[in-house]
Parts: sequence; C-alpha cells; structure tokens
Amino acid sequence: MTVNRQLRLAQRPVGLVDDDTFELREEPLPALEPGQYRVRIAYLSIDPTNRVWIRDEPSYMPPVALGEVMRGSGIGTVVESRHDDFPVGTAVLGMLGWQDYATCGTDVVARAVPAGVPLPHLLGVYGATGVTAYFGMLEIARPQAGDTVVVSGAAGATGSVAGQIARIQGARVIGIAGTAEKCAWITDELGFDAAINYRTEDVGRRLDDLCPDGINVFFDNVGGAILDTVLARLAIGARVALCGAIATYNATDEPPPIHRYMNLVATRARMEGFLVLDYLDRFAEAVLQLVAWVGEGRIRWREHIVDGLEATPRALNMLFTGENTGKLMVRVDPAAIEPDIL
Repeated sequence: MTVNRQLRLAQRPVGLVDDDTFELREEPLPALEPGQYRVRIAYLSIDPTNRVWIRDEPSYMPPVALGEVMRGSGIGTVVESRHDDFPVGTAVLGMLGWQDYATCGTDVVARAVPAGVPLPHLLGVYGATGVTAYFGMLEIARPQAGDTVVVSGAAGATGSVAGQIARIQGARVIGIAGTAEKCAWITDELGFDAAINYRTEDVGRRLDDLCPDGINVFFDNVGGAILDTVLARLAIGARVALCGAIATYNATDEPPPIHRYMNLVATRARMEGFLVLDYLDRFAEAVLQLVAWVGEGRIRWREHIVDGLEATPRALNMLFTGENTGKLMVRVDPAAIEPDIL
C-alpha cells in the first residue's frame, strides 16, 4: 500500500467524455498526519452530476479544476488510521474521489456507515439516489391517492425508486424509459402501471392515451423535449419536480427551449427544482423508511456494477447512452465482494 492510482481531469470534454478527458496517474501515498485515516475505496457511485461537475460553469458545487482528482462519491474501508473515531476496518461513505485510496479527516470528510449492509446498497437504494427519490417525491411532488404520476428516466437509480414510492402513496405511475427491456422491468417487476419507450414511441401520443385527464405529478430526471411534452399535458394543480436534466448534460449547443412553460399558469401548477443536499439533516428518516419498504417487498432495485478504476470514464458515458439499468457504480477494489444480505 504505497501507490495510489488516481483519475485526474485533464481537459473538459465536448459531448461524451473520451480517452483524453482524464489522466490515470500513480502517486505515492503520503504518511498520515494526526486526525487522518486512509480508506481503500471499494465502490464509486456513478451519477449524472459527475458530468455536470466537469463543465466550466457555475452549479451547486464549483467545477472540478483541471489537474484535480475527479470528484465522486464512494464507499470503502479504513485500512490505516490516526483518528480515534475511525479505526481500521470501519466502513465509510463520502466524497472520496476517483482513486484507489482516499486520505480522509482534513480536506476529505467521510462518515461511518452501519455494519452488515452490503456496501453497494449504501450507494444506491439506501444512498443518495434512494434518498433523492424519497424527498423529491414526498416533499416536492407530493403524490396523492388516485393521482397520475409520470417519471422520466424511470429505469435509472432515482427514477425507479421514485416511481415505486408514488405507487406506495396510491398513485397510478407511468414510466418513460429507453428500451423495451427497461420498460418491461419497471412494469413487470417494479409495479409501474404503464411504460413508454421514448426511442420507439410517440411520447406525446402515448401520454394522451394513458393520461386522458392530464398529469398530476411529473418527476423529471431528463429535461429537454420530454419535459416540454409533459408540460403541455398537466392537470389543474399539477406538481413538477425537477430532479435532473440528463438529456442536456452532454449538449454541444444551447439546450432546446421549453415552449410550454406558460401551461403552468393555465393549470395553476408548480414546477420546483431540488437537491438532496437540502435534506442532509433528515437522511436517517429517509433511510429508515426505505429499509422498511424494502423489507416489506414494496421497493425493488438493481445494481449495475462495472469493474476497475480505469473503466470509470466509460461507465460515466453509460448513463448517457442508456446502457445501464438501475444504480450504476464501479467496483474499484476487486476484493470487494459483498454477501447477499440486507
């Protein structure tokens, strides 16, 4: 344990990331100072926001600087420590970066996670994506029994959980996804009432057929043309929760205009963006409820795992090409094979 492989941002991409976007470097591991501890990263969470962070423009966090280790959420185990609260063997979660080892305790802050839960689950259904679905649906979208709820990116890590939460609230849920297999998964396994394949079907026409009385809730992970299509079909008093806009993150031109926003006025609807960071002090509440729903069999999920730190840039592109289903992550430590328990 003397060398650390790191993926550093080499240049800002145009469109999808490529072989020149990141540089894989080997750096010596520094000696730990008092109050620091070293984490062997087991898994990295791959999220659309990773692409946002490498654009040179303002966002809710500053962009990753050229030459810096790529920012990213990860989970792993303490392998060396000079911090009394983080002895060797502690599992921790934090913004650990795209690398084999993270030195925590000063510039990098992580938190201990419960023992006995497979580490990938703590990045997915019980992690930021599951918690995002929980608060986005219950606090922003607020579905009621009998509502018609539409979820874009419905086979993704957040959308798949968000739709199931709406079903738990008694809503009728329609998911929009990009393949026949994904559409079958969300209806046959997750309990969505219907699915629309945006690649092969006319989304507007299908929404007209499926939502004759309008759409009460739209949980949007995609933005762009699909957002505009849904805005034209809102019911009176609808709620639109803006979780993300993955359709625009790799755009090389200005994003397409949203034409139908004035329908928010006609329907007296509300459209609101949110960040899961707004609910940091309530994470435990969300996780406990998600654990209960999973235990009752009311929430299911998938984990799509790619092996190898060097494969992380390719994994990021998978979010935008539609190659993943469910929560996407990279297994950095090949020894991180988790028991199949909850």
